[in-house]
Amino acid sequence: MLPRIKINHVIASALIGVCVMLGGIQQAYAAEFNLRAVSNANESDEDYDGLMVFKDYVESHSNGKIGVDIYMGSQLCSNGVECLEALESGSIDIYISTSGGAASMFPYIQVLDLPYILPNDRVAETVFRTGDFTRALRQQILQDSGHSVRLMTIGNTGGWRNFANTKHTVKTPADLKGMKIRTIVADLPQQLVRAMGASPTPIPWGDLFTSLQTGVVDGSKNGITDIMGMKFTDAGLKYLTLDGHAYMAALWFMNNDVFEKMPKDLRKVVVDGFYNLQQATFASPKRKSIQAYKDFKKAGGEVYVPTPAEKAQFKEAAKPVYAWFEKNVKNGDKWYNLLNNAAIKAEKQVNTDDAKDLK
Repeated sequence: MLPRIKINHVIASALIGVCVMLGGIQQAYAAEFNLRAVSNANESDEDYDGLMVFKDYVESHSNGKIGVDIYMGSQLCSNGVECLEALESGSIDIYISTSGGAASMFPYIQVLDLPYILPNDRVAETVFRTGDFTRALRQQILQDSGHSVRLMTIGNTGGWRNFANTKHTVKTPADLKGMKIRTIVADLPQQLVRAMGASPTPIPWGDLFTSLQTGVVDGSKNGITDIMGMKFTDAGLKYLTLDGHAYMAALWFMNNDVFEKMPKDLRKVVVDGFYNLQQATFASPKRKSIQAYKDFKKAGGEVYVPTPAEKAQFKEAAKPVYAWFEKNVKNGDKWYNLLNNAAIKAEKQVNTDDAKDLK
């Protein structure tokens, strides 16, 4: 038996004093704003990386006046519509959604899924970092939500969507003809698959492994980290074509009432926090994809990079998708032109910078 240690009156008084002092410090730095941040992903996801960067920056640079509690998975809400409604009502304060998750409430957000507008990471990151397109989207979402939902920034969640299949190497759209390609239950990605000559097959994410294994579908449209995270190679998914038809944009929303109630100096901290979050989500998929590609090839997978001429064939085949968007989404032509013009401007800037750096 360990001997009992008696604490004399002086030591006890000192300990009590320290506790009182620490309690006073804690109370003095108690957060004035507690933000509940939600992502339906798990802690291995880019969303979590971004939230951790946001939490660290906001809490430290506000001197503890802002606290951030992170809720991953379905702890507070389980899907895009439910979570956005919770954001509107003030049940949660921050939420990250894909364009597909928010499209039922804000249909024009599907512009981010239009294929082949953003050619690469540098252009996409320039478009979303400089912010003119994001600001236009923010104002529309504020208006349509009764000024309750505020788009804070657009980052990335998973890299790029590419065509992958169980059958053979795909070099051009002709190689997809007749394949059954898994899509989400949304019109735009189904239009894209049809434009490529394949058959769109809506399948729940949780059923995709078995559907690939049993031949219900022949392929999917996913990023490499999702493919390897779900071990789709074990279900026969062996052929990956880096056509990069869609940048996997992550829309970070905040309850606008909470944002506007903050004093200007704390709003600035939050805006800067989301900038740092954005940079983290730009970088995270690139790092994680390194090992994912290695694992894909180790599992017998084949990666094909289309030539510029082959990539042009994919873009040409996708034209009916743009026409569908402009016809079926209110002000679709406006949103297409806003994003397309921003991409053209960004690409020119990238090319100008390259010309200077290559001298």
